[in-house]
Amino acid sequence: MKTPMSTETKLIRDEEDESVDNTKYRGMIGSLLYLTASRPGIMFTVCLCVRFQEDPKTSHLEAVKRIFGYIKGTMHLGLWYPKGSGIETIVFADSDHGGDYVNRKSTSGVFTFMGCCLTSWFSKKQTTLAIYTTETEYVSAGKACQQALWMKQALIDYGIRLDNIPIMCDNKGAIDLSKNPVQHSRTKHIEIRHHFLRDNVQKGNISLEKVSSEDNIADILTKPLKCEPFNYLRLGLGMMEQID
Repeated sequence: MKTPMSTETKLIRDEEDESVDNTKYRGMIGSLLYLTASRPGIMFTVCLCVRFQEDPKTSHLEAVKRIFGYIKGTMHLGLWYPKGSGIETIVFADSDHGGDYVNRKSTSGVFTFMGCCLTSWFSKKQTTLAIYTTETEYVSAGKACQQALWMKQALIDYGIRLDNIPIMCDNKGAIDLSKNPVQHSRTKHIEIRHHFLRDNVQKGNISLEKVSSEDNIADILTKPLKCEPFNYLRLGLGMMEQID
């Protein structure tokens, strides 16, 4: 398989579908979760399949088998960590508005790089139901801000101080919202806890910068992609062929 999941796949809780052995399903999921520590390209698909481990159906098992098929076809790939890479930190954030077909909640994805080296990543379903795309992107940027602040604090222990960490976001509305304190009808319902992003922008700890949707690497953590864009973003992660 050239991708972990087909763009046509829509996993739902189908009560009419045939159930499968959940012990076997959980065992397969557990193995894949272990692999996500070194294979960020499968992070979204694995986390999506995890949501159905309580009562897995045939369609869910087929989705998991496809991930194994993808891994089998890409065993020659690995994350590249070159010697002497810089310490400039950059964070990519993205979301898929209403991408969960069960409850229509959105999925956040965040990548953190030091130099050209990928240091951390996660894909997580948002806890609240977002009405607008701007809200989902703003919440994802808030998660990225948490990661950036943690990275800044961790580097202080090594005598390294970073002034302003850029967070790359492909939504202009979320970027404007982080800079403009004016509330309007599309943003006043966003929970106060997410507005610490704006606070840290004003303090100069982080900055939100525009990146095109095609170049936003975090897109690979939010939804299934077709082969060509998937391979392009995977390369941006530093996933390359191993050299003996």
